[in-house]
Amino acid sequence: MQDHPEQGLRKVPKKFNPTPFAYHQEIEVEIDTLTNLGDGLGRVDGWVVMIPFALPGEKVLARVWHNAANFSRADLLRVLRPSPDRIEPRCPLFGECGGCQYQNLAYTAQLEWKTSTIADLLRRLGGIEAPVNPCHGSPREFHYRSKITPHFQFPRSDNFPIGFLAVNQRQKIIDIPACPIATEAINAALPAIRDDARRHRARYKRGATLLLREAAEGVITNPKQTVTERVGPLALQFLAGDFFQNNPFILPEFVDYAIRQAHQPPCRFLVDTYCGSGLFALSAARIFEQVLGIEVNADAVKKAAENARRNSIANCRFVAGSAEEIFAKVTTPAAETAVLIDPPRRGCDTVFLDQLLAYAPRRIVYVSCGPDTQARDLKPLLAAGYQIADVQPFDLFPQTRHIENIVTLARE
Repeated sequence: MQDHPEQGLRKVPKKFNPTPFAYHQEIEVEIDTLTNLGDGLGRVDGWVVMIPFALPGEKVLARVWHNAANFSRADLLRVLRPSPDRIEPRCPLFGECGGCQYQNLAYTAQLEWKTSTIADLLRRLGGIEAPVNPCHGSPREFHYRSKITPHFQFPRSDNFPIGFLAVNQRQKIIDIPACPIATEAINAALPAIRDDARRHRARYKRGATLLLREAAEGVITNPKQTVTERVGPLALQFLAGDFFQNNPFILPEFVDYAIRQAHQPPCRFLVDTYCGSGLFALSAARIFEQVLGIEVNADAVKKAAENARRNSIANCRFVAGSAEEIFAKVTTPAAETAVLIDPPRRGCDTVFLDQLLAYAPRRIVYVSCGPDTQARDLKPLLAAGYQIADVQPFDLFPQTRHIENIVTLARE
């Protein structure tokens, strides 16, 4: 994509700050790098400008729409000098839909930039200088995503858009008839599901979110239905609407890497916090003597225990732990125990980190979908005497800015 679709000129917003650029002023920018949000970043007379879909090494023409206190945001109008890594995006809606950021970037370059993004976040947010392994690529660059949640606003006409938010928009929905990062089965099911929502638009009093999850049972749209996902030798069940990693093609390698990082001498025992329905805990049971899964969600604990029975795993148990007493039921010696943590994107709170440090396991494997909050959380762990043994990014979400990162910490 050489050009970004032109947007019609609009009236200057009341709160627009006219310094240093006028509203919709067109500027030429040399792009230096990518931000962790996937935007191209360049400077004009030292002033930072962020431009979605612009790539490092490019010279672009952009149109400013926002001036913040120390940077500006602009839309890409035209690529004046393209990067050698620029390619034609597969999706015709790339640049309008906000779901993907990198379809215009060759996949090898995507992996290189994700590796450097992790190193930058560790350095900038954690004050950490550590070697970062090359980002582990996905076996599939497209058609990998086993769950999508298209949504729509209150339907005011028969043909209302159903899809995802537009770039830099909080309200505008881009209509998505097909999504090239979703699995083939989801794309085959999507037209009928969209048609059904439009035919029955009278039942919606406001906007809604649709669910399409591919599992062993097919493409499921009911978030309360139990579904099955195979990960290596395991068959795991969970509710279709619950969280579960959405790239099944890379998941066995991802999980295996994390548990093998934890299973280093003298660690014979594993504690899996934030264990959910038991993905890491049950996968680890084959190589650890004992595994304990801890989860504050009682329903998830029940589902994890059912998964253990279903897979005939006897050396793994699950308990519901209160946020204030996460490690109260841990009985294995800390010197021989590894703790795996996989928190939500917001990271760990100080209450959890204080309890983790009080328990003081020999090894910590921190799996994160939010490398920025992970970098923040690593600081108190390093200050308490842990050292980084390994940093490994995984690309569970090709064509997007999102990165999963595994950091291993150890203490003597």
